[in-house]
Amino acid sequence: MNPSTTSVIVSENLSRDYKNHRAVNSLNLDIYPGELFGLVGPDGAGKTTTLRLLAGLLYISDGTASIEGFDLKTQSEQIKARVGYMAQEFNLYGELTVAENLHFFSELYEVDGSMIQSRTERLLEFAGLREFTGRRASQLSGGMKKKLALACTLIHEPPLLLLDEPTTGVDPISRREFWDILTELYLGGTTIVVSTPYMDEADRCSRVGLIYEGRMMVCDTPENIRAQIGAEVVEVRTPEWRQVRDRLGGTSGVIEIQTYGESLHILVDSATERLVEIEQVLKAEGISYRSIRPAPLRMEEAFLSIISSMGKEASSVESRV
Repeated sequence: MNPSTTSVIVSENLSRDYKNHRAVNSLNLDIYPGELFGLVGPDGAGKTTTLRLLAGLLYISDGTASIEGFDLKTQSEQIKARVGYMAQEFNLYGELTVAENLHFFSELYEVDGSMIQSRTERLLEFAGLREFTGRRASQLSGGMKKKLALACTLIHEPPLLLLDEPTTGVDPISRREFWDILTELYLGGTTIVVSTPYMDEADRCSRVGLIYEGRMMVCDTPENIRAQIGAEVVEVRTPEWRQVRDRLGGTSGVIEIQTYGESLHILVDSATERLVEIEQVLKAEGISYRSIRPAPLRMEEAFLSIISSMGKEASSVESRV
């Protein structure tokens, strides 16, 4: 099979079984050069298994997958130099310094000796780690460990990155800095596939795929996914959110109600019309509220709505069986 310039990643009915459990079920992907593709879904949905399959680390149970035209079943060795894979728990060597870790991974990826120093210097600058060159990896903060792990993944300059929840467990500032680095790589033409539990990160991607119970449920741009829901949002901030939720559930024009602390995000057919009606109901019932306003539909709300509808469909099917 010759490398293709059309798509970097192609999978058809890609599946992976663990004993009696199908972790990835008939997954179809078509990821193009230079994309920043986000993979989202609840825990256990199959995100990590998908990335490990694409990295050539797991045997494919059914279906096919290729990287740059190379078959992952028969030519996985040919794609290793083309792929940078970063697991959730990247195995840095705690007793080695930042510079020593980069040197070790340079040798692991068989980087030409004449290029190691220049690449190391560039990555230290790129990841903001220059002043920590001599510090042991075990003494770095969580955010710096993630950036060092990414730098080690980049040392052989792969055109494709597979990143498994790379910002989980780090503080918001480090998370933003990490995404600044990813954005720069993306703008430089690197193809990136990243799984994430954070919906604000999914919003940064050029396309997003939602995996649920091993299946791809929706795959599109963030804008199109939000539009697909066909809903607008009325946000109500109230200490009596339970009463509001119970009272408005099933009300005409109310599609769904999602709870965020003392805020209720009420998905409605028209925020302009329903806001007035909701406010009238709250006043008539004597329910206090701090504020009520239209709000933009966020990616998190869109995905929760999609997953909720999947659950309702499954229950409906089960009830008919």
